[in-house]
Amino acid sequence: MRPVAGVGFRMVLQYAWLFLLSLIWSSSFLSIKIAVATIPPLTLAACRVVVATIVLYGFVRLQGARLPAGRRFWTYCVLIGVIGNSLPFTLINWGEEHVDSGLAAILMSIMPLATLVLAHFFAVGERLTRAKLLGVVVGFCGVVILVGPEALKGLGGDAWRQLAIAGGAFSYGVAMVLARNMPPSPLIARSAAVMIVASAVMAPLALAVDAPWRLDPDDAALAAALYLGLFPTAFATIIFFHLVQTAGPGLVAFINYLIPVLGVVWGALVLDERVTAEAVAALAVILAGIAIAQLRRRPMAG
Repeated sequence: MRPVAGVGFRMVLQYAWLFLLSLIWSSSFLSIKIAVATIPPLTLAACRVVVATIVLYGFVRLQGARLPAGRRFWTYCVLIGVIGNSLPFTLINWGEEHVDSGLAAILMSIMPLATLVLAHFFAVGERLTRAKLLGVVVGFCGVVILVGPEALKGLGGDAWRQLAIAGGAFSYGVAMVLARNMPPSPLIARSAAVMIVASAVMAPLALAVDAPWRLDPDDAALAAALYLGLFPTAFATIIFFHLVQTAGPGLVAFINYLIPVLGVVWGALVLDERVTAEAVAALAVILAGIAIAQLRRRPMAG
């Protein structure tokens, strides 16, 4: 009975980390809304990764550790730093300037499906099963319940902005598969290396395009940018790598089904928005989708 109990405890711990990561990442949308009012999307993305780099590399140095070496390791760092951080941060920041949160939630739910399909072909032990596919469908239904079917009618209004958010969601899916195949390395060092790459890409771009020294961000925007760097980027990256390695990208991908629901909770806590019955029902459906996807079933051919 002990092995069974051990497996059960590890599963509960994985779900706890998953919920914590969802809670942190869902808070980023509120912070982005505050920050992007006076900080351009490109500069905001650069601020996130630079702050995260300082924090994570500082931890590496405090531990007396060094960043891993090796061409394969740094190749993955470059890919994840660009595809999993620089690109989606910029695309989503830009897209959400004009796309409402309900429609953005639906567009972001592309990520779990993209991750499961990509992991089927490129990640060992992540075969696409009928249970996983059914879980994706059920989870998507939960998102629709949350935002309401009427939100789907908004598709096509700001096509480029919507495509940007969808592209950011797809980028996250690619990054999750890459993270699963990354060579083993300490979590903090791996997270710091990825952020160093992202900073090396984003900082020069922001300087060249936005000329941030000419900007005049307000105190709320600066505080939001600092928060984004510390929690949804630095701390969340550590949890993300831990979960991808221990639970797999398929489970972690379902975060983007939880984020819309938790976004409603943040709205209620910070902005006094009302938590509706639809939000409670959506959470139940989404959690059911995650549970279904974790059932052991025969893999699909492919």
